[in-house]
Amino acid sequence: MSATVLLVHGAFADGSSWNKVIAHLREAGITARAVPNQLRGLTVDGEYVAGVVAQTEGDVVLVGHSYGGPVITYAGSTAGNVKGLVFVAAFGLDKGQSAQEATGGYPASELASALQPWSYPGSDLPEFTIQVDKYRSVFAADVTEEEAAAGAANQRPAAALALGEPLSAEPAWKRLPCWWVVSGADRSIDPEYQRATAEAIGATVTELEGGSHSIAVSRSREVADVIVEAVRSVS
Repeated sequence: MSATVLLVHGAFADGSSWNKVIAHLREAGITARAVPNQLRGLTVDGEYVAGVVAQTEGDVVLVGHSYGGPVITYAGSTAGNVKGLVFVAAFGLDKGQSAQEATGGYPASELASALQPWSYPGSDLPEFTIQVDKYRSVFAADVTEEEAAAGAANQRPAAALALGEPLSAEPAWKRLPCWWVVSGADRSIDPEYQRATAEAIGATVTELEGGSHSIAVSRSREVADVIVEAVRSVS
C-alpha cells in the first residue's frame, strides 16, 4: 500500500487550494486529503497536524504549502509513520527560527505591504488576510481571474503568532527525505530564499519557472507529479 498524502495549506488559503492536486493524485491511485490548518500558532498548528498523522493508518507523506512548510516540519518531527516531506513554495525552518524572520537578507516581498490586520476574541495579537485588491498580484498572479477571486474570498486569516513563533521542535527534514517545488516568480516568498533553503536541507528540487505562490492551483499537475515521485520513492 502506498503512503497516504496529507496536504497542509498555508496562511491566506484553505483546503480547497489543493483540490486540483488531490484529483491528480487520485488519478495516480494515491489517497490524499487536505488537512485544515488552524493558522493560530506554529506549535498549536503543528500539534494539530501531528494528531491527524497519528490517526492515519500506514505511512504518510506530508506536503506543506507556504506556512504549511513549517507546520509539516513540526508535525513530522517525531511521527514514526511520516516517511517524507514535500515543500511547495514554502518556508523551511530550522529550530528556533520563525517564518517571519526566515527571509531576512532577501528582498522584501510584496506580501508585507498587502496585509490587512484584524482582531479576534481572546487575543491581543492581530490576525491578517491579504487585501482583496492585491491578492492576485501578490499571491496568485498566474491563476485565472475566477480562481483568484475565489481564493481571495476564501482566505483563512493567519494569527500573528503563526508567522512569528519560532520552531520549537527538531525539524523533520533532518531525518526524512525531502522534495521542494520552487515557484520561480513568487511574490510572497522570495524564489532565491526557496532555492537556497531547499539546497540547505538537501531537498530534491523542481522549479516551476514563472510560477506564482499559488502553484498548487496554477501548476497542479506538475506539483502532483513531484508528490507522486515522493510517494513512490518512500513506498
